[in-house]
Amino acid sequence: MAGGDETLATTDDGVMPEEGTGGRRRPVSRISLSLSEDLLCELDTMVGERGFASRSQAVATILHRSLVEHRHKVGDRVMVGTITLFYDHLAPGVQQRLADLQRRYIAEVISSLHVHLMNNQTLEVVLVQGPAATLQTIADTMITERGVISGRLELAAALIPPIHPFQGEGSG
Repeated sequence: MAGGDETLATTDDGVMPEEGTGGRRRPVSRISLSLSEDLLCELDTMVGERGFASRSQAVATILHRSLVEHRHKVGDRVMVGTITLFYDHLAPGVQQRLADLQRRYIAEVISSLHVHLMNNQTLEVVLVQGPAATLQTIADTMITERGVISGRLELAAALIPPIHPFQGEGSG
């Protein structure tokens, strides 16, 4: 397809439509995209290296990630994500400060998992949901704690379904 338009994601090229609610497949739309030869070669290389089923799948994945980043930057939509922290668990008070932050943001922190690594290091993953700006604030606060070596916030344009309605203590 050198020099021409590339047709993107449809079931015709082996890519299944995105799954919607209730397990039903959502229809996909066909678009055309013009790329330079160099960019098309790089795309084809990435498709092969990452094991995508097609160019369409690769472009859809890249586009989805870009849209998530856009929503994160321009809006305050509720999103789900993880805060991944790598820290020295011997740093004075780091575990307690991180636990205190999780309690302070109890409405956004869903769960956390930490794994003790070699050389006094810990990897912690915190599952969060809430307005993107709030999640960024939580991540920034955790990542800048003394003793935290590195950290990152990853967001997805999705929501965790409610498990049960919260009634509060004493109601019921």
